[in-house]
This record gives sequence, structure tokens and C-alpha cells, in this order.
Amino acid sequence: QVQLVESGGGLVQTGGSLRLSCAASGGTFSSYAMGWFRQAPGKEREFVAGISWSDGSSYYKDSVKGRFTISRDNAKNTVYLQMNSLKPEDTAVYYCTAGYHIASPDYWGQGTQVTVSS
Repeated sequence: QVQLVESGGGLVQTGGSLRLSCAASGGTFSSYAMGWFRQAPGKEREFVAGISWSDGSSYYKDSVKGRFTISRDNAKNTVYLQMNSLKPEDTAVYYCTAGYHIASPDYWGQGTQVTVSS
């Protein structure tokens, strides 16, 4: 069983930056594709970014391309999401995920709140 613990969320003004971290335990981290999803109030959960286990290829939701960067440190069993130029529409609970396929994760963290004030 894989456990995922997110950290780094908070309140930031429009245009600001945050770095989310996700520490994984209980599995072979380097074998999993890792990702970040988010859910805003009243909206469905959506994919934000993902990174493969094999070659480190990364994928992004169109609206965050150029602003967000996903990375992973297999030695630390940690995945990061650097978020720059934040907008109020980025406000959501952000979830770290792990699995064999980025789009259909097998494991989810508990989520961390990101709030961007206008």
C-alpha cells in the first residue's frame, strides 16, 4: 500500500508562487507515474500535471502550461509541483497521485488546499 502525503499549500496573492511536495512511502516510488490533480468547489476533479516513471516525461493541463512544473526526486521518494504566476482560478484542493498510468492513478493523497486571492 502506497501512502502519499502532500505539503506546501496555502494562501497566496495573484501572481505569486507556491511549491507543493508529496512524500511517498510503502511502495517502489521509481516504478510509479506520479501526478497532481485538483478539485475546486462545485467542480469535478481534474488532471493538472503528471510525470512518467520511465523517462521523466511530463504532461500538463493546457491552462497551467508554462506556469507549473512537475518534477520528481526518486532518491527522496518525493514529487513536486512548482506553481508560478498563480491565478484565482487555480484555487482548489490539490491531490498527489501515484500509479502505473498517469491518467488513472491507483493511489491518492489526502489533499492540500491552495487559495489564490485576487
